[in-house]
Amino acid sequence: MKHSLRKRLVIIFIAIVATTLVIIGLLNYFFMDDFYLMQKKSAMIEVYNNAGDIIDDDDDDDLDKDCRSNNITYVIADADMEIVKSNGVESNIMVPLMFGTMMNMDKGKDRDIIVSNDDYEVSKFNDRMRGTEFLQLFGKLEDENYILMQCPLQSITISAGISNMFFWIIGLIAVAASAVLILLVSKKLTFRIEELTDISERMAGLDFSAKYLSGGEDEIGKLGKNFNKMSDSLERSMSQLKSANAKLKRDVAIKTQIDERRREFLSNVSHELKTPIALIQGYAEGIKEMDLDKESQDMYLDVIVDESHKMNRLVMQLMNLEQIENGSDALELMEFDLTEVIKGVLDNSRIMIEQAGANIVFDDSKSFPVYADEFKTEQVVTNYLTNALHHLDGEKIVKITCVRENGNIKTTVFNTGTPIPEESLDKLWNKFYKVDKARTRSYGGSGIGLSIVKAIMEAHGQTCEAKNYENGVAFSFTLEAR
Repeated sequence: MKHSLRKRLVIIFIAIVATTLVIIGLLNYFFMDDFYLMQKKSAMIEVYNNAGDIIDDDDDDDLDKDCRSNNITYVIADADMEIVKSNGVESNIMVPLMFGTMMNMDKGKDRDIIVSNDDYEVSKFNDRMRGTEFLQLFGKLEDENYILMQCPLQSITISAGISNMFFWIIGLIAVAASAVLILLVSKKLTFRIEELTDISERMAGLDFSAKYLSGGEDEIGKLGKNFNKMSDSLERSMSQLKSANAKLKRDVAIKTQIDERRREFLSNVSHELKTPIALIQGYAEGIKEMDLDKESQDMYLDVIVDESHKMNRLVMQLMNLEQIENGSDALELMEFDLTEVIKGVLDNSRIMIEQAGANIVFDDSKSFPVYADEFKTEQVVTNYLTNALHHLDGEKIVKITCVRENGNIKTTVFNTGTPIPEESLDKLWNKFYKVDKARTRSYGGSGIGLSIVKAIMEAHGQTCEAKNYENGVAFSFTLEAR
């Protein structure tokens, strides 16, 4: 990644570490000597201040120990320049230096005075004889003896150089180690950030199944938990929104369907009532305006009565269908024998069967207990039988069968005749639908009977269907078996 956070973290951290080391190195390079010189000067002054007490206590070992730890050579001499004590092999050389220092204290010859007071003088002294520069302290002790301490400055310079070299080596190692460490740390840190980035991208694509799994109690961990909470909230909101949208779509579809059905219903009712109303009006006007004999009047009145019966039957069927569909005509469920219901319908329809010349085939020797509304079941069987008799042809056979199937009783009413066009099979259950309008009109059909059958079956939670055969059509329905 060109602008990855991990790469930038590594570069920034290494740059900070390297810059810090360079600054410290430069400070060390330019000020180490002065700092080292100041430390040695302080050490000499401290040794000088303790020297009198140490000598009075005859504890020379402590004086030698202090000087040895600070690389200081000293010599103590009396007023005659006789050596009282020293810790160096060069004491014979230092005594003349002490005397020379006494003689030239005011002149400062070959010396760079650093500190000077009534008790002692600290200076940088260039010993030309030994070719070495020293840090030197000359002072007078409380016992009237004199002390001269020296520390070679060359050792300070060498120590500072070694220290600088060691610092740069350690600094380079520290930079390399820091780079490796920051790579490991940044990988662990940015891995969780990359995980959050991936989750945010998936959430932007409306995928709320992604969850932060790396955990942690730091800021990133808390951010991940908040991401999970936000994802859950958005998922719930999206689910509610989808449900509301689906409900809205269903409501719109239902409203559209209701509007279409209403328009279709009004159109169909108007069409169905138009013919009988016109006939009634025409024949009534004929009776009123024409001088008819008794026989003609009776014929006119028969037409009016017949058409009135058709209109009344249509209205009653529509009312029945409406009550079933809106649930106001509640089912009265009970257990009864379906065979007995079919036998009753056949007995009541005997005249119609004889007029149609139908050959009824039904085995009434078997009992088929069902749990349903007996009256509405009788209505379904009657509608199927009436429909079969009106479309009977060929061998004029009407066959009724009952079989047990998947916990239900399936009843089928088959009649020989002309098969129904395949494209019309699903439309048979629609209100006012007629395959052969002329034939339906001839026997006074309205196209409501099968719609009532479908509404009754849906109220029972059962099914109904129509199926073509080569020599006829079969209509069936199911009821819960007992």
